[in-house]
Formats: sequence, structure tokens, C-alpha cells
Amino acid sequence: MTFQMTIHGKSVSSERAIDVVNPATGEVFETAPDCSKEQLDEAVASAQEAFKSWKGTPIEERQAAVRKAADILAEHASELSRLFTREQGRPVDMAYSEIEGSATWMKAVAEMSPPVEVAEDSDQQFVETRYLPLGVICAISPWNFPVNLSIWKIAPALVAGNTVVLKPSPFTPLCTLRIGELFRDAFPKGVLNVISGGDDLGPMMTSHPGFAKISFTGSSATGKKVMESASKDLKRVTLELGGNDAAIVMPDVDLDEVAEKIFFGAFFNTAQICVATKRLYVHHSIYDDLRDRLAAIATATKVGDGAEQGTTLGPIQNKGQFERVMNLLDDAKQTGLTLLTGSEIPDNGGYFVPVTIVDNPPEDSRVVQEEAFGPILPMLKFDQIEDVIDRANDSEYGLAGAVWSKDTDKAMEIARQIETGTVWINQNLMLRPDTPFGGHKHSGLGVENGMEGLLEYMQPQTVYLSRA
Repeated sequence: MTFQMTIHGKSVSSERAIDVVNPATGEVFETAPDCSKEQLDEAVASAQEAFKSWKGTPIEERQAAVRKAADILAEHASELSRLFTREQGRPVDMAYSEIEGSATWMKAVAEMSPPVEVAEDSDQQFVETRYLPLGVICAISPWNFPVNLSIWKIAPALVAGNTVVLKPSPFTPLCTLRIGELFRDAFPKGVLNVISGGDDLGPMMTSHPGFAKISFTGSSATGKKVMESASKDLKRVTLELGGNDAAIVMPDVDLDEVAEKIFFGAFFNTAQICVATKRLYVHHSIYDDLRDRLAAIATATKVGDGAEQGTTLGPIQNKGQFERVMNLLDDAKQTGLTLLTGSEIPDNGGYFVPVTIVDNPPEDSRVVQEEAFGPILPMLKFDQIEDVIDRANDSEYGLAGAVWSKDTDKAMEIARQIETGTVWINQNLMLRPDTPFGGHKHSGLGVENGMEGLLEYMQPQTVYLSRA
């Protein structure tokens, strides 16, 4: 299959190409177009022209188009899931779940309509606030959830009446390019353009004067550069960035019931999740028992090629991230930390890292202070709840957190003191299309999802009508 970009509803190739690597083998298996500056200009111009009519299209028709796209996505979930695994690494059944879930997510967003707020309706005057689309949206999605996090941007932006130019990560462009091709039947030309390219394309997009807003998901370091670039012409931004998410496990939990949930809250998708548990604080009275249970689960969990039957955790998605995770692991070894590792990993050139639990490291160690974004989980003991709340909050990040306890009133009290945008109690990784998601501190700016997320793609306009 030849993968091409979608610009103005048409297939577009490029003179240059970027290599796409299967992370399970470390080998190139496909190429994707490397969008030129001229092609970016063409995509933006197409989206600007399409915006003139799309913004005036009744919202019911826009919602219907998004629902149609969702049906198309669901129909092609099997095809896309196999491609997803080759470029991203996650096992096929979990890839399928992301794609099918993204279709369901689109349909939920398609049910949302922005409010019309009437502040006064009297004999003297009528005052109404309504919400208008912004224009052309620059959407940049990451490699860890390439389909889901693209849909998080596409669906609300289009329902709101904007048009979109979407760029997937250069590490995982193929599924998104294919989805752009499939969605040509759902949207008018220019409403959704999908382009791909290397490291130069992102900065070209964020500095392009034709965009009204940037929606970016990625690292905090890159997010700062995006914000700086956007400031030059006051583009609006939504930034969903990194996290060093803490979970607190209270002494009253049923370990048999929660151990596996805690494990996969940390290691699902090979721990390549911004909201995964990355620091696990456990009460000293149950610490050893939980540590031993998590180590046993790690030993029983198959790490390997996501295309192979029985694989639970795949490789790190790309070589650069693999090297960063291995550097963190090497530092833990060199500083004498106690490491508990899981099952054997393949030795075939793929980007595999053993599932690793770090046994009660110092609070100032790198494995605690840095976001690993890979399968390294520091477990730390605590005694006093006031102390552990302070330790959990002692981070420049504030994306998500978790509390585990049978005493739900106490858990709620703790949760309300955690300085993050999302807190889970006795569960992990639960997100919904009808609730806002965003980060505190260096974990982001603005929100996605829910009505608040939809309105991030719109701007208020208040009309005053005098009746005097």
C-alpha cells in the first residue's frame, strides 16, 4: 500500500519521504510522505477556503458528518489495527480497542452542541452570548496513542465549525494517513487535511500565520516551544503535556483485588501513557506484600512483538525514547538501587525494555524525579498521609493521580488535595468524552473533552440588542 497525504480531498505524495520503523524489529518497513513548505501552504489555504462554508453549515450537518466518519473508522478497525501494531508496537487486540474506542468517542462528541446563553431578555434589551468557530486548527498528535489523540482533536474541532490540518508523529504516521484517506467520503474538500513529515514540519506549522489555534499533545519541553511559536501572532493553544503521576496506596486495600489494576495502571502500553502511574507510594505496612505481587505479575507478563499471540506489552515505540529509558535504567543500576525485573525480553533488535520495579529508591533519585515514559516504576514507602500528599505534589507536573483505599470518604479527602487535573479513586486510566481533561503546572494549558474542550475550539460573541 502507498501512503499519501490528504490535501483538499485529494491524494498527495511528496518528493521526499520519511522512514517508518517497526519498533519490534528496529527495521524500516514503510515510508511516508515528507510534506514540503509549499504543500503545507496548500493544505492551509484549502482549509481556509473550506472554512468559509463549513462554519456556516448547520451544526446538525457537521455532527452528522462526524458520525459518518466514526462509522467509517469502525468499519476499518481490523485493517487499521494490524497497521497500528506494526508502526506503534502495541498488541493487535489493544490496537483494535483504541480504534474502535475512537469511533465511539467521535459519536459522543457529535452529540455535543455549544450553549446559547441569554443574560437578559427584557423590555429594555436582549443580551445573548453564543460561540463561534475560530478558523483553521493546527492539530499535532503524538506516537503513544496516534489514533485516539488525533480523534480528540478532529472531532470537537469539526463539530465546532473549524477546519483542520492534522500532523501525526513522524514515528507513527501511517494509520493517520490512512484515516485521512478514509474520511474523504465524510467531509467536504479541505475540511480535514492530513499531512506527514519529519522534525521540520512541526515548527513550520506552529509558526504558520494561517492557523487560528494549535492543539498539541507531547512533551512539556516541546510544548513550551509550541507556545513560544504561537505567541508571535497570538494563536490560541491547547497543550496536553507530560506527567509524573503519583498513586497513593492506603493500608486498608485488598491486595488480591487491586494489585493487577495497579500494575496495568502503571505499565499498560509499555507505560507510554502521560497519565500512567509513574510514582507508586505504598503504606509501609503493606509495602512488601504489594511489591511481591507486582513483581510476580511482571514475571508472568509476556513482553514481545505485538503481532505475536499472547503478547501483553510491546516495545518502546522509537529508538530515541528507548535510549532515554535505558539511560534512566542504567543510572538506577549505577547508583545501586534495587531493581526487580519481569519476564525475559526478545533480543532481536527491537526496542524492548524489561518491566522493572525499583524497590524504595530515594525521593531525589532520577527514577522518581523524571518521567520515564517506559516500563520503570519506582515504589516508595510512606507512613503519614500528610507527608505522602506533600511528596506526591512535589513535582513540576500535575496531570493525573490515583488513590487506593476502601475508605472512600478518606480517599476523596486525599484526592481533593492532589494537585493534578484528574484524580482516580480505586481505578486507573478512566477518561470520558463528556468530562474535561487537562493538566496543572507544567502538564499543560487548556483542556480537552467535555463541553469545556469543545469550547476551546470556539470563541464567545455577545450581542446586545436595545429594545428601549
